[in-house]
Amino acid sequence: MKISTILDHIDSGHMALPEFQRGYVWNRDQVRGLMDSLYRRHPVGSLLVWVTEAQGAPARGNGSLAPGIVKLLLDGQQRITSLYGIIRGKPPQFFDGNAQAFTGLYFHLAKEEFTFYSPLKMQDDSLWIDVTRLMRDGVGPFIVPLTSKPEYAAKVADYMTRLNQVHAIQTIEIHQEEVTGTDKTIDVVVDIFNRVNSGGTKLSKGDLALAKVCAEWPDARSAMKNAMEKWRQAGYHFDLDWLLRNVNTVLTGEALFNALHDVPAEQFQDGLKRAVKACDYLLNLVAGRLGLDHDRVLFSRYAFPVMAHYIDRRDYKLNVVEQDRLLFWYLHSALWGASPVPLSPSSIRIWSLWRT
Repeated sequence: MKISTILDHIDSGHMALPEFQRGYVWNRDQVRGLMDSLYRRHPVGSLLVWVTEAQGAPARGNGSLAPGIVKLLLDGQQRITSLYGIIRGKPPQFFDGNAQAFTGLYFHLAKEEFTFYSPLKMQDDSLWIDVTRLMRDGVGPFIVPLTSKPEYAAKVADYMTRLNQVHAIQTIEIHQEEVTGTDKTIDVVVDIFNRVNSGGTKLSKGDLALAKVCAEWPDARSAMKNAMEKWRQAGYHFDLDWLLRNVNTVLTGEALFNALHDVPAEQFQDGLKRAVKACDYLLNLVAGRLGLDHDRVLFSRYAFPVMAHYIDRRDYKLNVVEQDRLLFWYLHSALWGASPVPLSPSSIRIWSLWRT
């Protein structure tokens, strides 16, 4: 299928991203590498899609799915998201990540290289071409600037060929492999997803655990992001992995994410509520008592899951003396990277596992 057709299918709702997929994680070097490979017509791998009924499909984002059969991307999200962002000039509706990774890409007609916009490097050099503008408007707007300059006369034919070669990236065919059949339940598909994505950009153990949770509760990721958005507005910036660690310790008393694999959806929802409550308690405590009232001064954030486990087990019934001891432990964990004050046997076990 042509790249342009794939992007059209995303716009029409015939192709989307499953809710259990991780967010966009590529950096600019990876985006440049992809575009350079496509420009030189090197292979960039195939896509793996899950062909399923639109009704009830666990798709991410606010966009509507087309009725009937849809395709959910299992492998190829990073490539397709990058191409969508460059060619359309905006992220797709299912996007979750840093759009700066693919924003402002330029191509030099003489050097045949892709680089992100740099005013000092590109000023007074009309051979730098805005790739998104080229994809959107075609080669026409670039013809006059090239043909009107005598110094380009000897090379203008080569430059036009290269312009067309970049523009024609949209017409490159990318092979799709499909996961189909009524036996392909979401549990089976998540297992396939985990196996396929074990290469390339590595999935963390937290990603794999969250994928398993989303198989039973597709709204898990959005529910966690809602909690993180509340903290972001208060000046604290956390990621899904951090919140998932807190859920894990509160819910299972374990440090390793595989403890979540057999946790049913209802139990995970309860664990998420408890973890959010525990983190709220802790953030208020360190802000009020230690003055750590925004992200830039918050240290030792990975001590939070241990403390969240502890105060959840204590049902938040800590007097002032016990709060002092908890804060003393927190400060020393930041200073020494170890657990200086016993909280509980299970908390020490959690901390020890993370230290190994």
